[in-house]
Amino acid sequence: MSRSELLVGDDGRARCGWIGDDAEYRRYHDEEWGTPLHGDQRIFEKISLEGFQAGLSWITILRRRPGFRAAFDGFDIDTIAEYDATHVERLMLDARIIRNRAKVLATIGNARVVRAMVADDPGALDRFVWSFAPPADGRPRPRTWSDVPAVTPESEALSAALKKLGFRFVGATTMYALMQSAGMVDDHLEGCWRAA
Repeated sequence: MSRSELLVGDDGRARCGWIGDDAEYRRYHDEEWGTPLHGDQRIFEKISLEGFQAGLSWITILRRRPGFRAAFDGFDIDTIAEYDATHVERLMLDARIIRNRAKVLATIGNARVVRAMVADDPGALDRFVWSFAPPADGRPRPRTWSDVPAVTPESEALSAALKKLGFRFVGATTMYALMQSAGMVDDHLEGCWRAA
């Protein structure tokens, strides 16, 4: 394995090299990335943020996450589902978020889909998304970044199923990033201290 695949921090721990020297990436890697995430609201937030990330770097979204949470009422599903044109215009002026109208509208539309999905069945979004998780022993732990796919059959299936329900900005690559960040897959490289 090339040295660039892993970085050893000042604490002596080897970490996935994508964190570089960014402290927030390091915290995210150590505390969140690859850790199982559950709950309708938390999954909805993650889907929303991954949608905003499309075409951008994740660190851009991560640094703005507090602003996103404030602007989108803590990603409360019922609240966002009630947003109207006034809310859209407010969001389009909010420098704390990525001001992309299509992504803002998708977040609102996705909230409406989730609200209907969980209204009589709390936990439905969580269970639905996690039903696409591949078996934990489905593939060997990656040794290099070239071993980590951008898309998998599971992420393609999740993307298609979400689109069929009416979700937007949930492409297969975006859904694989969701699977990684929500711990549905564990892509910490071999040798990383977080590798299970």
